[in-house]
Amino acid sequence: MCLAIPMQIIEIDGFNARCTAKGVSREVSLFLLQGEPLETGDFVMVHTGYARQKMTEQEARSAWELYDELLAAMETHE
Repeated sequence: MCLAIPMQIIEIDGFNARCTAKGVSREVSLFLLQGEPLETGDFVMVHTGYARQKMTEQEARSAWELYDELLAAMETHE
């Protein structure tokens, strides 16, 4: 199973960005989103170090709510 993580762009340098989510910061490639207008503050879905899709803040929050529910459910079944 592959999992993409919603992250917020905090800095852009060419086709690379520093993104953050849940207190974790990562370098992310923006190469696959060359046609999208991206700026700091935007949210992107990240998989294997590449931003795959631009998303709204609400979409990012909804995804994190689902991930948190999934993790909580997995912890109760251990």
